[in-house]
Amino acid sequence: MRLAVWLLVVFLFVPSVQAQSADIPDSYTPEHSAPMDPVESIVLPMRERAEIINRWLETRLDEVVPMLMRRENIDMWVISAREYNEDPVIRSMLPATWQAARRRTILVFHDRGPDEGVDRLAIARYDVGRFFQTAWDKSEQPDQWARLASLIEDRDPERIAVNRSEMFALADGMTDTEFGQMQEALSPTYRDRIVSGQKLAVGWLETRTEEEMQVYPQIVRLAHAIIADGLSGQAIQPGVTTTEDVQWWYRDRIRELGVTAWFHPSVSIQRQGTGADNDFSSDEATATIEPGDLLHVDFGITYLRLNTDTQQHAYVLRPGESAAPEGLSEALRVGNRLQDLLTREMTSGRTGNEVLEATLAAAKEEGIDATVYTHPIGYHGHGAGPLIGLWDQQGGVPGRGDHPLYPNTAYSIELNAQVAIPEWDNQKIRIMLEEDAFFDGNSVRYLDGRQTELYVLPRH
Repeated sequence: MRLAVWLLVVFLFVPSVQAQSADIPDSYTPEHSAPMDPVESIVLPMRERAEIINRWLETRLDEVVPMLMRRENIDMWVISAREYNEDPVIRSMLPATWQAARRRTILVFHDRGPDEGVDRLAIARYDVGRFFQTAWDKSEQPDQWARLASLIEDRDPERIAVNRSEMFALADGMTDTEFGQMQEALSPTYRDRIVSGQKLAVGWLETRTEEEMQVYPQIVRLAHAIIADGLSGQAIQPGVTTTEDVQWWYRDRIRELGVTAWFHPSVSIQRQGTGADNDFSSDEATATIEPGDLLHVDFGITYLRLNTDTQQHAYVLRPGESAAPEGLSEALRVGNRLQDLLTREMTSGRTGNEVLEATLAAAKEEGIDATVYTHPIGYHGHGAGPLIGLWDQQGGVPGRGDHPLYPNTAYSIELNAQVAIPEWDNQKIRIMLEEDAFFDGNSVRYLDGRQTELYVLPRH
């Protein structure tokens, strides 16, 4: 990267690791919302983004892949995909200027041991950026799979991993066609050495590097700032604006800033007299926003290949009110407490189902009516790794919930607490919270704090 560009990125965009711990608040309130002009300044031009992505990718290939292959005792990892039908893993390994695989792209990692390292090869017509050197000359061997078979025979690996998984969709990227053709090309000896690459694929996708974690908080801060602007007079005029209007305001704002959304934003209302609905399976009905409404936003962006996923609340003041009813503020505090109960149960080696069970037991002991559905985040909004509940599976999630927590992974701390509101005749509402956090193996740190106070409209 050009030195001037990198210095600009560091100055505008990347806090030091020490600054993250010292300066990023452990709560996120309207006062923490930064003006948009400085936030916009950290959204880099596409060329500089590509340089950052490629820098991170090189580090990940140099450090994360060898660590995972040795952790899982894998000698060779073969990843194959055809253009526009990319394995989720191979998509995350392509250079920034490659937006899809080319024809058929086969990537091969061969671990020759700690002293000689991991070779990275491409059974493809081209080098894959500067990261994978082509190992196929079509003029000498027209059959791509035959070339892979000869490379495997030459290197004689004991365990050959491919991305096949019944449990994790993101680790199941090799299609039946690709797998069948690979098997046909191999001799029985090497065919019998094929194993699932599930743990490699999940490990690659879930592991966050130090370089990524220096920047991830800023991406979450950008998302927080966009949410804050949408929960203000910039987007909402009570009595006129609908929830659908705000959803599309968010989509337009995201595009204006030059980032993308990985799902359509959700904006919904809880209103006195309507009651809480704990069925998440139906679309929210469009409604006009009125004074006295409790608004809920579910929002996520993608930037530098990393994703955010956030849910926050705002209250629309009635005439004569200067703050939200105390019952709603207390409900948010209950939601924050449930977050604390969850994050204290997250320890290395514990499975998602074990964390879920312990959290729900602690919530019950404190009288919190809790539902927990936390998930990993990173290269995908609903990322690879252990599920800590699903909203409709509070008894645990077989398979995906049995995966253990590893250090250096990120999660969306997603859950809800049902709370009775005295000012609303003890009507129950759901405080639905979601904030992105980093798990270092010992503790959980919110990447840009969390919401501890309701936004209010109009702003004073």
